[in-house]
Amino acid sequence: MKARSLQDLKQLRTQLAEREARAAQAQAERAAAQQRARADQDLFARAIGATQPLPAHGRVVHAPPAVAPEPRQRQRDEQAVLRESISDEFDTSTLLHTDEHLSFRRPGIGPDVAAKLRRGHWAVQGEIDLHGLRTDEAREALAQFLREAQRAGLRCVRVVHGKGLGSPGRTPVLKAKVQVWLVQKAEVLAFVQAKPLEGGAGALLVLLAASIR
Repeated sequence: MKARSLQDLKQLRTQLAEREARAAQAQAERAAAQQRARADQDLFARAIGATQPLPAHGRVVHAPPAVAPEPRQRQRDEQAVLRESISDEFDTSTLLHTDEHLSFRRPGIGPDVAAKLRRGHWAVQGEIDLHGLRTDEAREALAQFLREAQRAGLRCVRVVHGKGLGSPGRTPVLKAKVQVWLVQKAEVLAFVQAKPLEGGAGALLVLLAASIR
């Protein structure tokens, strides 16, 4: 502040004096705080008595090992495989309906569903042909096909397993196994033998549960 008159000079002196007083008070408070800290240290030292530093132990302190991340995705994949696993030893004799054509419907599914499926009430939206595949290959291919079909929102698909005319003894090996596998898949609500023009005894029409999105 620049003094322009006697009055301004007096005001400037007053401000400087107040500033010096505040600085002196702050310094006195710091000195008092330091004195109290030294007094506390002295009191603590008298209370615990003489002390001696511990000898160096010479040990190396290692940082704790990092926690390994949990393979959550792999665990989910393994659980999905377990849910989708299908066995060749599953007994379907009490689940298959042997009317004029072999059929299956899950408990709670009415008999009219199989009849509608046989009459073509649902249009066939996808197909898999298991001809020429070994049992393990056919099982894996069918499971993957059903999984992808349901994800795609398909409701009716055809599974061609063949009539076994080219198999040893002309026995339809895959036909019985496909029925066993389908019964074990929760997404399969029902299946019936296809019409003659759609594969007859060599194919099945399969109704899938609606996908949940």
